Amino acid sequence: MEGLKHLIDYGIIGLLIALSLWAVAVATERWFFFRRVDVKRFHSEQEFEVALTKRLVVIGTVAANAPYIGLLGTVLGIMLTFHSMGTSGTMAVQSIMVGLSLALKATAVGLLVAIPCVVLNNVLRRRVTELLTQFKVQHGT
Repeated sequence: MEGLKHLIDYGIIGLLIALSLWAVAVATERWFFFRRVDVKRFHSEQEFEVALTKRLVVIGTVAANAPYIGLLGTVLGIMLTFHSMGTSGTMAVQSIMVGLSLALKATAVGLLVAIPCVVLNNVLRRRVTELLTQFKVQHGT
């Protein structure tokens, strides 16, 4: 049972950390792209918008799903805690509280991943809007 506990802890939290690193990598790449993008290189607004929004869906998807992944870890941790209590035959309040508090850390990590991703997504999408406006002004549309 201890192996399952570690799998839940490290698997869920590891997945959340990997997703957050992926989102930060995409955000960094997009920011550098926005800084050096040449508006004149694009012939249509649609082509420009596609180039600007490339991979932004990754950040939005991580932001939207990280809390659910964390919640899944919490639910699995709670299930494991109750299963351990049931099979051991003990109802020690201390073991229940420790098990539940450890299970809740997955939800906390999920929120810690989601909130910055929401902010990154909003900042980058705002920059997309600014660049599209610049394109319209330069092309007279």
